[in-house]
Amino acid sequence: MARGRLRVFLGASPGVGKTYAMLEEAHRLRTAGDDVVIGVVESHGRAATAQLIDGLEAVPLIESKHRGVTLRELDVDAVVRRAPRIALVDELAHSNAPGSAREKRWMDVHALLDAGIDVMTTVNIQHIESLTDVVERITGTSQRETVPDAVLREADRIELVDIAPQALRDRLTEGLVYPAERIDAALGNYFRLGNLTALRELALLWLADEVDDALRKYRADQGIDAAWETRERVVVAVTGGPEGATVIRRAARIAARSGAAELLAVHVSEPDGLTSSGSTLESDERLVRSLGGTFHRIQSGTPASALIEFARGVDASQLVIGVSRRSRLAALLGGQGVSGAVMRTAGDIDVHIVSHGERAARRLPPARGALGWKRRLAGFVLAAILLPIVTVVLGALRSSETLVTDVLAFQTVVVMVALVGGIWPAVTAAIVGGTLLNYFFIEPLYTFTAHSGRDLVAVGIFISVAVMVSVVVDQAARRSRASRRSAAEARTLMGIAGAVISGSDALAALVDRLRETFGFSSVLLLEAGTVTHSSRDADRASERDVETVLPVGDGASLYLRGAPLSPSERNILGAFVAQLAAALVQRRLALEAEEARPLAEADRMRSALLAAVGHDVRRPLASATAAVTSLAATDVELSTGDRSELLRTAEESLEALTELLTNLLDVSRLQAGAMGVQVTAVDAHALVSESLDELGLSPGAVTLDLGEVPLVRADPVLARRAIVNVLANALRYSPADAPPVISVSTWQGRVQVRIIDRGPGLAPAQRVTAFLPFQRTTDTDNTAGLGLGLALSRGFAEAMGGTLDAEDTPGGGLTMVLELPAEEPTS
Repeated sequence: MARGRLRVFLGASPGVGKTYAMLEEAHRLRTAGDDVVIGVVESHGRAATAQLIDGLEAVPLIESKHRGVTLRELDVDAVVRRAPRIALVDELAHSNAPGSAREKRWMDVHALLDAGIDVMTTVNIQHIESLTDVVERITGTSQRETVPDAVLREADRIELVDIAPQALRDRLTEGLVYPAERIDAALGNYFRLGNLTALRELALLWLADEVDDALRKYRADQGIDAAWETRERVVVAVTGGPEGATVIRRAARIAARSGAAELLAVHVSEPDGLTSSGSTLESDERLVRSLGGTFHRIQSGTPASALIEFARGVDASQLVIGVSRRSRLAALLGGQGVSGAVMRTAGDIDVHIVSHGERAARRLPPARGALGWKRRLAGFVLAAILLPIVTVVLGALRSSETLVTDVLAFQTVVVMVALVGGIWPAVTAAIVGGTLLNYFFIEPLYTFTAHSGRDLVAVGIFISVAVMVSVVVDQAARRSRASRRSAAEARTLMGIAGAVISGSDALAALVDRLRETFGFSSVLLLEAGTVTHSSRDADRASERDVETVLPVGDGASLYLRGAPLSPSERNILGAFVAQLAAALVQRRLALEAEEARPLAEADRMRSALLAAVGHDVRRPLASATAAVTSLAATDVELSTGDRSELLRTAEESLEALTELLTNLLDVSRLQAGAMGVQVTAVDAHALVSESLDELGLSPGAVTLDLGEVPLVRADPVLARRAIVNVLANALRYSPADAPPVISVSTWQGRVQVRIIDRGPGLAPAQRVTAFLPFQRTTDTDNTAGLGLGLALSRGFAEAMGGTLDAEDTPGGGLTMVLELPAEEPTS
């Protein structure tokens, strides 16, 4: 049986019309003769959606009871038995009821696909697993129900249901998305214009990336190597040299002229070592990112091939590289280098060669050996010892047929000297050895002339081979030292990262590590002219020390005292400076965030309080108004009992209104900064007792389990208000024969007040939304509020440095946990 095909209707947010579009397509297919059934579709109370549902066959849902609530889920087995060609399954990210055969609805969809049934489904961008953190940063709302990206990538067809953000807000205002009581909260929170615009862009970009992946897969399957310029992309090669900024800016201008093309910078490094231009490369990366591009690092021994392969892999249309910095002689001897190889193999990719002031600026490295002076001295000493010994021994065995043996013997000495002392002792040994060969072993003896030209050629070859062997040995030693240097630099960089990650004070750890790494006698970090961090080692101080001052970010500088640094050491120093600058920025941001936290908490609380003033006031005000209007009416005869009841209603409503406004305005002033939150040491048992008194509860109305706990750090008014709100909810939903339980205990140095009920509880999907304003689990009645209690209670708890969370009650029900910091005992 062939596997079914998956078709996904993707939306940027709720209300864009995904379900409606899916149902419209189902009607079209049904009219065309296809067998279409509804597996599960939610109308969410929208009349237009409900009308489209009525015209289609629906497979009955499975009903189950969970904590007294009836839940209805997709019946996969029934759909498979019905065996339609197409099944409609709404809300792909939905979590199935506890006890279902599969945990997630997308798993149900996989079962239908495996049964050979095509599936049409819907999903919002915020439910895609890889985007949940991005959506949370945009909207401030975390998503518990997600769909793995792989599920969507396997879809045969993804269609974006798009609508302009303002048009969606207009639909919301008209009541086409949510009920009237949820409109104001939705417009002011999730459905803000900025949120919707960002979510729409995120959906478009995600779908565009999926289309790109599908296009690459198609080209790979079809063996198409040529670049398809479906989207203009400009790749710029960055070497880490001084010309980097010039080349990058030129590439950025090319990308801008190409109509908002993507800019991708790539650096190709050798696979066996670190780059020698770390600080310059970091500057290039920052420049690329500031220009809106992306920076990539790859390793390859053939830079030209790596550049072309990268450009083809991203479907680049243009490649920008800097003109070679090699001299004409180097180009003549070694070919055209990377730029020439790129131009030969670029194919249909346009290549731009950018000229710059650094061309032909490279110089040969200084002619110094890679070995230390002790090794070189040992090489000279070895040559001075072995050459006379070999001359004496060979002289004693000399004959006319032994010249080849003599040459090889001296060659062996030169190789041994090269292995010990490097190039210069070996070259010296080769020249001296050649002279000794000519003088003692080539006819006529004891002169610097020779009868045979072949003998002179042999001596010349000997000297040449000796010099070449010396060069090879020296290069090997140089590479070995470079490898050890790279390993040391890598360990140093790892130490930098470890110091930042593991240390409580990153700046102090970096300053100490900097002094230890380079052996400085003194390292000072100054901010605004004041020393904030220092590290000294008086034993390392020397009269030859030099002083260096380096800028670190904005407004800070680094004072160094010690031996001068080599160019390679300055690269590592640049990494230290960059990390110090980042640590300074991080600390500054942390301080600013700490300063802004009270303002953010105040703003969040003030928003909740203002929302409450605009909604909770209506009911008592309406009750009082109705009572007073009835009392003032002259066309109705009221009995004494009726008048008393109306007066009592008006009095209770006005008292409730007065208390509500007083409490809300007082807390609003507290959170606005007009008054500080009065956090003091409070007895948790007293808070519970006062809360029971405020609710007018009898001793048997709740069960108390009050353990011995320390005092808590809390504002008595806010803490009592939070407990009263939560306890009122527990009383409302608890069965008559199972009163709520209030438990007080300690946990990891904090005091927990647990309010436990045996009511219907909350589904996992409601755990987050329950703490948002205007969220309720039942229809409005005369005893229920408008869903502000939990939102206010959590705000009160967080303002006091505590938390309020929901947990499942074992055996059914809901447990609300109010956790407050404990008062530290005084010594």
